[in-house]
Amino acid sequence: MKRWLLYLIPLLMLGACDRSAGIEVDSRDQNGKVYHGMIELGEKLDDPYTVENMQEALAKVYPTKAGRIDIKATDLYVRFLPKDDGQLNRLKTLDVYLLDHPMDYRIVREGDYYQDPEVGDDAITWQYAVVPQDFIFPEDIRYELLDECFIAEHDPATRADDGIDWTRVEEEAYRLTGNEDLWIPRTKGESHAPAGRITIEDPLFSGGKPFGVAGVKVVCNIFVKIATAYTDRDGYYQMGKSFSGEPRYRLVFQNSKGFNIGINLIIIPASVSTLGKGSPEGMDVNIDADSDGALFRRCAVNNAAYDYYSRCKDSDLDLPEPPKDLRIWIFPDISSSSTSMLHHGAFLSEDLLQEYLGKYLMIVQIFLPDITVGTKAMRYEGIYRMTVHELAHASHYTQVGDKYWNPYIRYVIKSFITEGGEPYGSGIASGSGYCELGEMWGYFVESTLYKDRYGGDLPIYGNRFWFKPDIFSHLYDRGVSHKEIFRALTSDVTTIDDLKDKLISLYPGSEELIEEIFQAYGK
Repeated sequence: MKRWLLYLIPLLMLGACDRSAGIEVDSRDQNGKVYHGMIELGEKLDDPYTVENMQEALAKVYPTKAGRIDIKATDLYVRFLPKDDGQLNRLKTLDVYLLDHPMDYRIVREGDYYQDPEVGDDAITWQYAVVPQDFIFPEDIRYELLDECFIAEHDPATRADDGIDWTRVEEEAYRLTGNEDLWIPRTKGESHAPAGRITIEDPLFSGGKPFGVAGVKVVCNIFVKIATAYTDRDGYYQMGKSFSGEPRYRLVFQNSKGFNIGINLIIIPASVSTLGKGSPEGMDVNIDADSDGALFRRCAVNNAAYDYYSRCKDSDLDLPEPPKDLRIWIFPDISSSSTSMLHHGAFLSEDLLQEYLGKYLMIVQIFLPDITVGTKAMRYEGIYRMTVHELAHASHYTQVGDKYWNPYIRYVIKSFITEGGEPYGSGIASGSGYCELGEMWGYFVESTLYKDRYGGDLPIYGNRFWFKPDIFSHLYDRGVSHKEIFRALTSDVTTIDDLKDKLISLYPGSEELIEEIFQAYGK
């Protein structure tokens, strides 16, 4: 199974939601080069943070005190070799931050990922981590101890007034190990806890002014010294560790709201955009349509999803959030999206998948996405519409489960195969009711959230198909809320007639209004 095959997965119309084209987003440099492809490693470096190197540095800087201070390991530099996606996810639940490349090598060329050539293309590569010295290793996951390390900020004893300038000791360790070129000369003897802001621009929103990339994980490291922080809703982050050298910065699209945007070209929890080296004081990054294309798309999907999750709260839409650990893939070369919910247990008969996916079936079964977002020829507002539409489906899945979802997706795929590529078929085949109600809801949420964000009249997206999302929009205009409509979309409601009956039973005082609206649209 080669990594490049992932681009060929014909999952693109799986539960597809169709879109019209907009304007192509270019991929150009912004805030320095954003590299894609595989990381290229240079020579192995001597890690200044090993216990031996820090002890030697202490003796050099404080020869009279070193004998009274016994440096012991605070952290372990290790690597894991998970055999499957389950083991990889288990490491994630243990609050272990994983890198797919070693931390003690010079980076010759940045990239999205690294695959150890000794492991091969068909397996999960080594995952590198720094864990506390008392970490309990899972018995069934292969690991190797690479170094015992001392990071002064992790040792409670260094917080006392012991007369030791640990930044100075750290600097000496860099000099002793030949890494002085990675250390910024100190003018005031200070180190810094990186802080900054990650922003993005949407010309149609907020007057085109930059606004925050919300809830994304920012990671920086020098050797085994790693700091992570999530941005707040306005894009600001603050690390909890200090640096004096130039750390490498990365955005990891594993959002604080509980969804992941992946994948790169291998099995990893979330996609990574490497930003390169930056100041120990922090890095500010602004992203617009002229920025690196992958970075722009990831940030746009991230913000649309963050916005949707935030609006699910009781005081707003009052809808159930999508399931936790939602997996979102981005496909830049197509304009259709899907909410297959495979990662969360939705099952499609293997013979149907085999007919549609062919030899790529095994790949899909291993990687198991929940949502795919096609972003071809889309600006920010198009990506926003597409993403919230699919997330509305994911909330619907939370309420109805596999009992509803399996025939829904099966209908869509069969219609695509048998009716010449039409995304929703003609509405006459068995199971069409599931699709009708599901897509009415998806397009309704898309339309109302788009209006809330961009203003203007309420658009009616999806009205060119055989189903009628206009019904929900009309109810909404007459005072029926998202929550009240959603209450009727239960697993036992599988046809448009079921829906009308359910709405009337829930809101008998509005029976005349409901009948009038359904009749107006021929239902």
